[in-house]
Amino acid sequence: MLASVANTPILPGLSPVAGKSIEARFDGDLLSSDGGLLGLRAIEQRLGIASRLAACIDDPRAPGRVIHGLDEIIRFRMLMIAA
Repeated sequence: MLASVANTPILPGLSPVAGKSIEARFDGDLLSSDGGLLGLRAIEQRLGIASRLAACIDDPRAPGRVIHGLDEIIRFRMLMIAA
């Protein structure tokens, strides 16, 4: 089955991933269930929700041994729950 080529508007403002631009369209039968996650990530980055939450939590880990900050852990967990 060939995909239909329709002139549907592109959802603007999504941040690039690994240097590649992201285009989200609402094409009905061509719609992926994963598209909302990209939008959620962009919204979280703009609002800084994970960073704000991390600032409220005391991190008892040794700073010199920390690879992933609390904000990264919270962001990952939020997006995985949404996925």
